[in-house]
Amino acid sequence: MTKSTTSVVQLRDGDEDSGGDPAMARRLLGTRLRTLRVAAGLKGYDVGRAIGASHSKISRLESGLLGFRLPDLEKLLTLYGVGDAALRTEYVNLARQANAPGHRHIDVEVAPRWYEPYLAFEDSATLVRSYSPGIVPELLQTPEYARELLSIAHPGAPDDPAHTELLERRQRRLTGPDPLRLWVLLEQSVLRRQLGSTQVWRDQLGHLGRVGELVNVTIQIVPDHVCGPVLSAVPFCLMRFGNPDLSDIVHLYHATGAQFLDRSSDLDAYHSIWDRLCVKALEPERSTRIIEGVACGAAV
Repeated sequence: MTKSTTSVVQLRDGDEDSGGDPAMARRLLGTRLRTLRVAAGLKGYDVGRAIGASHSKISRLESGLLGFRLPDLEKLLTLYGVGDAALRTEYVNLARQANAPGHRHIDVEVAPRWYEPYLAFEDSATLVRSYSPGIVPELLQTPEYARELLSIAHPGAPDDPAHTELLERRQRRLTGPDPLRLWVLLEQSVLRRQLGSTQVWRDQLGHLGRVGELVNVTIQIVPDHVCGPVLSAVPFCLMRFGNPDLSDIVHLYHATGAQFLDRSSDLDAYHSIWDRLCVKALEPERSTRIIEGVACGAAV
């Protein structure tokens, strides 16, 4: 191991300050430490043994899903040949920010704890690309539609206004200052899947049409014959961030948890799926007309 490794990853000015956002600080730190590990020619299990951690924990640390214990960070910096005292201090400061309490803590009665990293990443993203094979995605749901989904997924659960408050808080990013760019691929079959009363469904379709007119929102319908679920049977989101050092991240949601993927091979695969779906999907203007037509009672 030579100290030349330390020149591979230099913290840029301002990297130790990621807007006070612990989630993004964890991602920055994890990304940089992964780059150091690769430059050092080490595998995840080698690093895990050095700090007494499993390979999966190293993967989660490098993906920004866990905070770093400072003694472990010091061991890693030494292992990777980072000897410069000032640079080590910058890494430690970034780790302290990453370990700070977040401002997006959510009640486990409102959403499961594993959902918190997703909310943090969504709030920090500049672009979210969402493929929704079965339902209208959350950022485009009306409160009434969301309640219908919740009643199906969790029969007997009380109608908690906190669910609506969380949903509306997230959706405000679409219309606030520096709005989130949202690009949604919506399966055509979703437009035939009425949930709740006719009024709830019409209101949801009307809301889709209105939000689709925002300059920062793109909605494309994926026709049935494209067979989108064959390419991806589960919903996924591709998130992009303003910091050039942060790669995209893929979020996969399933019934009991979620996965975050940021390996280049995974990103390449999901970018390819997204591109293939986009090519086959209807253009946004036609998609909007179809949604408006369905809201007025036309068949689709």
